[in-house]
Amino acid sequence: MSGFVLVFPTAIVVAVVAILLHFYSYGAWRRTAEVRRKLEAQGVTGPPPSILYGNLPEMQKIQLQTAAMASPLHRASAIVAHDYTSTLFPYFVEWRKQYGPLYTYSTGTRQHLYANKVELVKDLSLSNNLNVGKPFYVTKKLAPILGQSVVRSNGAVWAVQRKVIAPEFFMDRVRAMAFHMVDAASCLINKWESRVGDGTIEIDVDEDLRGFSADVISRACFGSSYEKGKEIFSKLRDLQKLICEDSFLFGYSSWSDRFLQPRKHKRINRLEKEIESLIWETVQQRQKECSKTSSSDKDLLQLIMEATIDDPNIGAKDSSKNFIVDNCKSIYFAGHESTAVAATWSLMLLALHPEWQDRIRSEFAQACPDGHLDPTATSQLKSVSMVIHETLRLYPPAAFVARETFAETQLGNVVVPKGVCLWTLIPTLHREVEIWGEDANEFKPERFANGVAKACKFPQAYVPFGAGPRLCLGKNFALVELKIIISLIVSKFRFSLSPEYHHCPSYRMIVEPANGVKIVFQRL
Repeated sequence: MSGFVLVFPTAIVVAVVAILLHFYSYGAWRRTAEVRRKLEAQGVTGPPPSILYGNLPEMQKIQLQTAAMASPLHRASAIVAHDYTSTLFPYFVEWRKQYGPLYTYSTGTRQHLYANKVELVKDLSLSNNLNVGKPFYVTKKLAPILGQSVVRSNGAVWAVQRKVIAPEFFMDRVRAMAFHMVDAASCLINKWESRVGDGTIEIDVDEDLRGFSADVISRACFGSSYEKGKEIFSKLRDLQKLICEDSFLFGYSSWSDRFLQPRKHKRINRLEKEIESLIWETVQQRQKECSKTSSSDKDLLQLIMEATIDDPNIGAKDSSKNFIVDNCKSIYFAGHESTAVAATWSLMLLALHPEWQDRIRSEFAQACPDGHLDPTATSQLKSVSMVIHETLRLYPPAAFVARETFAETQLGNVVVPKGVCLWTLIPTLHREVEIWGEDANEFKPERFANGVAKACKFPQAYVPFGAGPRLCLGKNFALVELKIIISLIVSKFRFSLSPEYHHCPSYRMIVEPANGVKIVFQRL
């Protein structure tokens, strides 16, 4: 009898939970069905979803089939033409063949719009509407690594943060930080020169370029060397790997993730707290040093601290602390990881195209006859700029422009209902033959000889740094950093791709080489 008494309440609880889940699912299904109906009335269709899981089963099935058939590309000549979107995001490619560049699909109770149609992309680029922002469920998953920073926030909160952060990345401020970039690059060059000696050596460039980029961030933004900040970068890298174990493209909820993988979530929470503690220690140290620093020598961290204190919209002391720590996390991660990966892809492509190494080398010799790079001379380095733009076209670190509509919004000729997540697949947009021409899959930096505006039919279709008012604030910083490191490497070495290199782009929040990039260097 006592056993029956114990089991009976449990059965009731299970039944109640099942009923609640049923009504929740039914209500959510009705909402997503209504959104689909509104889109279908405008001619926007897509793969038919199941009631509970939407198109998730089909997405996972296509992904598994593609993984089973995939094999690394070994021929160097095929690397650039390899459309890695068909490997990394095969469901998007498959559905596009059926429904075109604009279609709808769902992941459980979330409705999405695949939006690679130029008219919509142009509107996203030009729109300053606060009713369109970063998808909440995506940013929630990325909260441990980005906090409530300008990268992750929306609406009025985002507008306030952007007002404070954006001026610190204007070109005049970046030029002032370029000397730190040259110093960090010189350290890397010296390291490689000592390894190469008078012969040739194969170097896996990924980690060294991450170290360089981290050193730049530490020196230019936080007044310290890489040695002081490397623990932060190491923990951010570990946190990135944990977060990326499950793709947010499949729409998993943070609640189910916590419930199903408690150990993993504890590790994420622990790393998040450790990173925030390390950053706040750095902030407090800089506050002690501020009184000894002249205004002309202030780094980015000091300027952010001052702007935070002076801005009445930031609020109380705790809000100021969160603002500083969260935005420092974003700068550490986004400024470090994305730039390092872009530099890696640039060297890979230059290794395949030695004629562009020669062009950069010749131009560098004219601009810097003594072999030393004066940061003020970077504007004269046109060839390296073309190579960087072409690299970011073929291998943009960010795979998507992702947005969510917080109210009904007109984009192009489509009225997008509230609550729809829009996904623009950047590498596909960057390879559209109708936009870039028949050579869209080829490495041709000369297409950028007259700037982005003349490189393609619709300049708004070039979005390696995002689109519109949500354009990456660190764009100028990243481009100058890339010009400096690539120019200096090419001026000191001749290099080719290692026979051991296997081309395998991978998506881990950014598109990076899964197996690293091995390059054979020889001193000039």
